[in-house]
Amino acid sequence: MEYAKLGNTGMTVSRICMGCMSYGDGKWREWTIGEDEAREHFALALESGITFFDTADVYSIGASEEITGKWLGEMASRDDIVLATKVNGPMGDGPNRRGLSRKHIIEACEYSLRRLKMDYIDLYQIHRWDFSTPIEETLEALDSLVRTGKVRYLGASSMAAWQFSKALYAAKEHGWHRFVSMQNHYNLIYREEEREMNPLCIDQGVALIPWSPLARGYFAGNRTKIEGEGPTKRAQTDPMTRRMYFNDSDEEVAAAVQKVARERGVSPTQIACAWVLQSPGVAAPIIGATKAHHLKEIFETVDIKLSPEEVAAMEEPYRPHPILGHQQPDPKRMV
Repeated sequence: MEYAKLGNTGMTVSRICMGCMSYGDGKWREWTIGEDEAREHFALALESGITFFDTADVYSIGASEEITGKWLGEMASRDDIVLATKVNGPMGDGPNRRGLSRKHIIEACEYSLRRLKMDYIDLYQIHRWDFSTPIEETLEALDSLVRTGKVRYLGASSMAAWQFSKALYAAKEHGWHRFVSMQNHYNLIYREEEREMNPLCIDQGVALIPWSPLARGYFAGNRTKIEGEGPTKRAQTDPMTRRMYFNDSDEEVAAAVQKVARERGVSPTQIACAWVLQSPGVAAPIIGATKAHHLKEIFETVDIKLSPEEVAAMEEPYRPHPILGHQQPDPKRMV
């Protein structure tokens, strides 16, 4: 495994972050796998040198955090791992059980710590922008969590680049702890983040930790346009892939990836991951899986170094996409 600093911080993370959305109780998403089956995944990750793990309170409404905390607590030294989780998603029916108000952030952090059975969270991230809460209230609440020792660093996830810039500079203006990472939607067939967000993060020393770097299994060839088809439960029941991908240029990019993979004697998924790993500003793509052998395949990707010619061949077919992965601010609703 290779390691890198998380942006301009002094904290070191593995170049692959293990995403833990796959672990739950099957009620939130039927493709999630349970606690017992997840044990093998965490053991494999730790044996492979993975030190960076990402989850969220909303994943299986807390069950993912419970499973993640259980196996990391039993298998790893707390000082050796970097645990990231997120806040914003609905955790109940009440209006205060979601969002980025001070009330919800403080309560959500306490609940996450209990589920994880940990004393602190290494990277606490806002899980999208909250249009109904002033960003100053959110930032002040997050800052208070850092100052009380319950959180070490702060991160954010998909939003407009101007919103993230506003948050960074508001924090600086008030002397609050700033976001050190951006978890955004970024892969070979969705590169819109290269226009604004990625350059902003590179300029500000903010680490990129992309979600869906493998386009939700698209490069593995196990997704189809037809609902209910596919070799895995997630491929059969995850509608998000069909909403986000499958235009003509996506197919062309996938074909270019397959060509490089054949020439290299590795899988297209490994090539797609290697591309993300080599992308400017990326500290660690977040990889999730429901099969242990898929994880092992990705963990080995850090050894693949693509040539400039291979990168150019895979990037050339790309065509612009609509914004996918977050709600883009609508000027008509802002005035």
